[in-house]
Amino acid sequence: MTVDQLNRLLREADLLASGNDVETAIARMAGEITGRLSDSSPLVITVMNGGLIFAGQLLTRLFFPLETDYLHATRYGDRTRGEELDWIVKPKIDIRGKTVLLLDDILDEGVTLSSVVAYCIKNGAKEVLTAVLVEKLHGRKAFPGIKADFVGIEIEDRFVVGYGLDYKGFWRNAPGIYALKGV
Repeated sequence: MTVDQLNRLLREADLLASGNDVETAIARMAGEITGRLSDSSPLVITVMNGGLIFAGQLLTRLFFPLETDYLHATRYGDRTRGEELDWIVKPKIDIRGKTVLLLDDILDEGVTLSSVVAYCIKNGAKEVLTAVLVEKLHGRKAFPGIKADFVGIEIEDRFVVGYGLDYKGFWRNAPGIYALKGV
């Protein structure tokens, strides 16, 4: 895609949550997470690449001892539809016996998040909690009843970009949550 085409995508998109809305949601989540985990010194693992911006905004608001790590697992790559989960990087810190908080950009169908939770449990995590910036509301969840423990913003079932969410690798940096038209 050309730069003009990419710019037009965002220019014509519907703003679902402004940057201020997202910041307010992250601040609320930080309070909820602090209330739940401040006495546990958790290992916070960011799911890359989508979770990067969310994690950067959230972590400085969690004023208690924690460790950080990351993993890179994706079903999308530069595609707009998910395929098999591709583990690019697994966490380096030993998970055994730890409370783990996973940070990701979105809970859509839940395949990636469920797989990462299963990985943590299999590798001996004492407890695994999940935090997502965005949850899509629809009936296509991979597993009935799948929910994140902490959710920033719930949105309708549309293709979204911004705050870590991307379209073929682009617009993770958009300063809000935007629904693209025709995607």
